[in-house]
This record gives sequence, structure tokens and C-alpha cells, in this order.
Amino acid sequence: MLKLPDEVRQLLKRPLGQLFPNVTAAIERLRQLHPPRLIAVGDVVTAELIEGGLRPDVAVVDMKVMRLPADEKTKRAVETFEAKVVRVENQAGTITPGLREALGAAKPPLKIVVEGEEDLATLPAVLSAPLGSAVVYGQPGEGLVLVEVTEPKRREIEMLLKQFKTSQ
Repeated sequence: MLKLPDEVRQLLKRPLGQLFPNVTAAIERLRQLHPPRLIAVGDVVTAELIEGGLRPDVAVVDMKVMRLPADEKTKRAVETFEAKVVRVENQAGTITPGLREALGAAKPPLKIVVEGEEDLATLPAVLSAPLGSAVVYGQPGEGLVLVEVTEPKRREIEMLLKQFKTSQ
């Protein structure tokens, strides 16, 4: 298991990709990109993409928003995403082998339901997605972040993960 150290936490407060203050602009950009795989991390992001007419290939959800239970509208939207469901455990501030394996073996459409917290799922999602894919996550209070999967972006994520602590 990888555990987020405090000194890296600050680095993750800035967007890992392009920040869109509203979902409409993010969806417009995604339609232009035509990514081979679209991965949504978070309940609100998944719901907003679905409501905007985009269907993610992979959705990582925990049925929570800002660590509180998701509202009914968000839950309903996430539930409309028909896909194979894989359940994994992952606590806040960690990346478990189960989460990494689920993302690495993902065969779309797939909904990964996290017991715990999906706060760091973007990192293994970028590493496991095919090149050219798009990973979208929420930046609290700011909007949606679109990470285009490129070799330089993968190297950036690998360098971040090397700073994580390994634990059992």
C-alpha cells in the first residue's frame, strides 16, 4: 500500500492537468479529444459527465462527496452508468494494491466502487490508462481537471508516487 506523506499532499493541491471552472467547457474539450478511454474519478464528476451526455469507460466512485454521503441526484446519475462493478477497499490518503489492480485490469465499461475513499485514484488511473486517454477528476471548489495521458504526464505521476511511503 502507498501512503500519502504530508510533504506530497501540498503538491496534489494544484491541478494535475487542465482546470475547467465548469463542466460544459470540460465536456466540450473531451468531445474534441475523442480519447480512447475516458476515466471519471469521483461521484460528482461521473454524474456531471453522464448528465452532459458523455459516458465514461471507467468510473471510480465511493458514493460520497467531500467525505459526506452523495446526494440523491448524484447517486441516481452514478447508478445509471451500467457497467461491470468491481469493489475495492481504499482508505483516505492511500493507494491500495486492490485499487491499482482494478484500474490496471479495467475492461470498459467498468464501475469501481471504493469502500473508503477514492481521493488518490487519479494517480494510478493515469498510469494504467492507454496513451491518449483522459482522466477527469474534481478540484474542490474550483472545477474539473482533465488530465491527458501522455508519457511525460506518466513520468510526472511516477515521480510523485516515488515520494509516497510504502506500508503493509
